[in-house]
Amino acid sequence: MSIIENEAALHVAHRDNHTHRDVNGGWLRPAVFGAMDGLVSNLALMTGVAGGDVSHRTIVITGLAGLAAGAFSMAAGEYTSVASQRELVEAELDVERRELRKHPKDEENELAALYESRGVEAGLAREVARQLSQDPEMALEIHAREELGIDPGDLPSPLIAAVSSFGAFALGALLPLLPYLLGAQALWPALVVALFGLFGCGAVVARVTARSWWYSGLRQLALGGAAAGVTYALGTLFGTAVG
Repeated sequence: MSIIENEAALHVAHRDNHTHRDVNGGWLRPAVFGAMDGLVSNLALMTGVAGGDVSHRTIVITGLAGLAAGAFSMAAGEYTSVASQRELVEAELDVERRELRKHPKDEENELAALYESRGVEAGLAREVARQLSQDPEMALEIHAREELGIDPGDLPSPLIAAVSSFGAFALGALLPLLPYLLGAQALWPALVVALFGLFGCGAVVARVTARSWWYSGLRQLALGGAAAGVTYALGTLFGTAVG
């Protein structure tokens, strides 16, 4: 009895400890990278304009325009990209569906050969393929997974991708603009908020990577800060030249 209880306890411990990182990133990866993109691009845009020694009003209008233009661009691009990908997948699924309808035995043999190539005994592979092929939708799902590497029931939504990209980018782009909207007259409060935001985004990215949070945070802080510094220098140079 104690042996069974010990084995059960070991099984529970293994189940609880045997976890993996989300290697696909789920919703976190696109959301964080969308926010980071908005933050870096709008910060660079605003510092570039500020380097040209323009008015407070001009910087605010530039930041708002950058937020709106970037968010709509991201949403449109993401919608088109995901919709095109989904249409391609659906077209390939239609091809596979026709093949299953016209040549069911050939497709069954193909599935059996696939299992054999992975080490399943020939007779068992044929029996598994036969049973799976009894249900056309199940057969389609198996062939799609094995041949195309996709799940027909889990295709991405273009609308959700567009809305999430719009929101994430807008949120990131708002950070460097927020101090100005709250009454700041100088660039440094926007820089402070943006740099903290860059570090925070980088730290969150560590959840989907093998790096430590402080390394990811400092790396993104350095990259975003460099982008802002370069654009500020260019803005100063161009502002002097134009002036």
